[in-house]
Amino acid sequence: MDETRKFVEQDQLTSLVRATFGPARHLNAVARLRGGTKKGVYRLIFDDESTAILYIWGDEENYWPKSQESAGSDRADPFSEASGFDLFEASHACLNALGIRTPHVYVLDRSKSHFPADLAVVEDVPGGTLEAMLQHNPQGAERTLAQLGIVLQKMQQHRSQRLGKVALLESGEALQNRSCEQIVLDRAVRHLAEVASRVESVAIAHSRLEAKIHELAGAVRQRTEYSLIHGELGPDHVLVDERGDPVIIDIEGVMFFDVEWEHVFLQLRFNEHYRWLRPNDLDEQRMQFYALAMHLSLVAGPLRLLDGDFPDREFMMEIAEYNLQQALTFLQ
Repeated sequence: MDETRKFVEQDQLTSLVRATFGPARHLNAVARLRGGTKKGVYRLIFDDESTAILYIWGDEENYWPKSQESAGSDRADPFSEASGFDLFEASHACLNALGIRTPHVYVLDRSKSHFPADLAVVEDVPGGTLEAMLQHNPQGAERTLAQLGIVLQKMQQHRSQRLGKVALLESGEALQNRSCEQIVLDRAVRHLAEVASRVESVAIAHSRLEAKIHELAGAVRQRTEYSLIHGELGPDHVLVDERGDPVIIDIEGVMFFDVEWEHVFLQLRFNEHYRWLRPNDLDEQRMQFYALAMHLSLVAGPLRLLDGDFPDREFMMEIAEYNLQQALTFLQ
């Protein structure tokens, strides 16, 4: 565990556990789970062998360098930092209203009366991640993939004439006078410049890559209606319950946006299993443009994260290097 950061300890949670579950259940252990970059995720293990998951939104849990975590954007931007109690609360309510399975919430608390940060205690879904299932039992995952395809169709059919994160639409903060493709274009150009300042091969190809970005963007027709998307739905963000149904997690970034943005990421993360998830009505020109923009984002973001003290550095560098090579293939 990273000794330079102060993470949650068991004795800090006594009041929270009592308030959430009553005096009969006692906390035996707390385990911090790997993978989070913006919020802390902990497994709470009780004396009756039951478990729950604790989310903590606090400064000690956020690995993004403070000066860079929201570089080039503001809160109203759909791609501003996708972390926070209010984003989680609104996204959870929206998905539940659509009948889309997320972990059951036991308590949402921003009072700071039990812990000095915003927090949620939620169900610990028993079946592990879809990512693990695809590695160890891909045939057994087929039902879950088919069900996930249905979930994605339901989200795609839920539409709005305004774009942005669900919580910010509800509060009126996400009003935009730009289209999805303009937002992605501006972001891609910014990410390209950022990567070019760090990576020599991109600096050499900077002008050609920027021209390619504008060429692909110019072929896209504007839309006025947007679908509900998760925004970062890899198989690690899908849990599997006891029936084999998908359970969606890391939902703070749920927003109304072009569905192709979601599917570029799905295609990248699910590889050969993506065939279970692909709808028939995607705009291929938009997919091409968003693919290049996505690859540049997945170089710039990991490199920026590595400016801080994120512990799994080799994994982040692998992501950056893979997506760098994919971005350069657009010049072939």
